[in-house]
Amino acid sequence: MIFKNAEIVQKDGVIRADITVEDGKIAAIGRAEKGDAIDCTGYTIFPGLIDMHVHLREPGFEKKEDILSGSRAAVRGGFTQVCCMPNTNPVIDNKVVVTYIKARASEVGLCKIHPIGAITKGQKGEELSAIGGMKAAGAVALSEDGKSVVNSKLMANAMLYASDFGLKCLCHCEDASLAEGGVVNEGYNATVAGLKGSLRAAEDILIARELCLAESLRLPVHICHVSTYSGVQLIREAKARGVEVTAETCPHYFTLTDDVIRTFDTNTKVNPPLREEKDRLAIMEGLKDGTLDCIVTDHAPHHEDDKRVEYDLAAFGISGLETSFALSYTQLVKGGVLTLPQLVEKMSANPARILGLEGGELRVGAPADLTIADLNKKWTIDPKEFVSKGKNTPFAGREVFGKVVYTVVDGMIRYSLARENKA
Repeated sequence: MIFKNAEIVQKDGVIRADITVEDGKIAAIGRAEKGDAIDCTGYTIFPGLIDMHVHLREPGFEKKEDILSGSRAAVRGGFTQVCCMPNTNPVIDNKVVVTYIKARASEVGLCKIHPIGAITKGQKGEELSAIGGMKAAGAVALSEDGKSVVNSKLMANAMLYASDFGLKCLCHCEDASLAEGGVVNEGYNATVAGLKGSLRAAEDILIARELCLAESLRLPVHICHVSTYSGVQLIREAKARGVEVTAETCPHYFTLTDDVIRTFDTNTKVNPPLREEKDRLAIMEGLKDGTLDCIVTDHAPHHEDDKRVEYDLAAFGISGLETSFALSYTQLVKGGVLTLPQLVEKMSANPARILGLEGGELRVGAPADLTIADLNKKWTIDPKEFVSKGKNTPFAGREVFGKVVYTVVDGMIRYSLARENKA
């Protein structure tokens, strides 16, 4: 198969060329004369997007999402690989659950799914999970996502054991004693809305602890979904000292502020909470200067019953797989914050590098994982069109640029906009 006449995004710029695919690999990049061709005139090809932070909910919470619906949402959003967090039921804390997820992903056969194991058994924060068994079964990282490991000694041991098995800890940073009961960012809008706020310090304190552990142990650490200006600065300073830290953020943290909570739309309720304008600007600056390495979705689909309640009672989370690329491209590239190659680095190359995944680059011999998009296509986000079970988005009605037209995984077209439109 040949993808002809496309703008191809590489690390050092954009070129016009054809990509030839054979046996699931990129066989050539350049002028192709023969073969079955798909005309990509007007389209841009970049390495398949990789989301290293999603919640697929299976096993245990299939009412919210399952591996099939989550995979369909992933390829519709341009993602060829996703990494699923462990707060399922049962928790991903042993090789049996890891094996189950890998088997289901293979059965569904849409995108590549990599399980992330829990740091502690049952995410109870008491004893370490069976790290070696999970790694052997296919886990690519460890996380306690949804909560933090309270005991600092246990967290240090987790980082040491994870390193022994070639894994990294992906840290959800939240001091539960400070954040307890908080549903939005502590500040003016929380006061006006009459909602209990959560201090930035609840996030920053745990970011600082993980950085201190990484520095003292001389081990890598990854900070999840950074939302505060002060957190960005802590990570920037740690990197300057040589600490081996990487970090991520999400589209909602650089496109929204807590002004939107005054609508009481529970789709704006997310953890960590939406912050203020100075935080939003700092997040974009952190992406620009390399402090923040990755853009992830923190895809957290919920059934409408979880959101159609009072704000205090609603579940935290945004369904993000189908909107992430367009929101990021519109805000960051069209907004002049990042170049297109820099955006692709944040959404593909860096996640692959951090987790040691194959992918994230377009080169001869690499897996033919391709995201093909019409960057000039303007469209309006409509959650009723989502294929994810989770329709919970604060971006309904928002106009964005950049529509995925093909998602190719190992040389096979797993999503086609044209086929969707015909259906």
